[in-house]
Amino acid sequence: MKIRNAAPPPASFQLAPMIDVVFLLLVFFIVTYKITEQEKDKRISVPTSSEGVQSNRIANEIVINITKDGEISISGESYTKESLRKKLSIIVEASRLSGEKADGQPVRLRTDAETSSQQLFSVMDEVFKAGISDIRFASRQAAPSP
Repeated sequence: MKIRNAAPPPASFQLAPMIDVVFLLLVFFIVTYKITEQEKDKRISVPTSSEGVQSNRIANEIVINITKDGEISISGESYTKESLRKKLSIIVEASRLSGEKADGQPVRLRTDAETSSQQLFSVMDEVFKAGISDIRFASRQAAPSP
């Protein structure tokens, strides 16, 4: 009679699924890093606010950068006021066609601390003319007073 060994075979460690998970995490972090870097314009020093509240970012938010020279850009691409309105109008129309609330499209304005009020208001006018009313402003926390 043959006697069987009661001990189970040793467990093996599967390396392939672990490599897949690590690879997917790496791709995720690279993609999200690139997206956030495209939204930031290094030429802009956002104004500070001691009372402002840092709002959470929204997934489909459009970030419009305005330099102190009045240059308007989205994701590194420069626009004139008229071309900005056309681009935003296309986005609003696409939102309407997909059944979403078009005026709920969020826009964040990142202006330089030295940008004139007139430049800011003229960009805001173009955003309103495109049919967008959800405008937010980027600011950074002021340094604490000693």
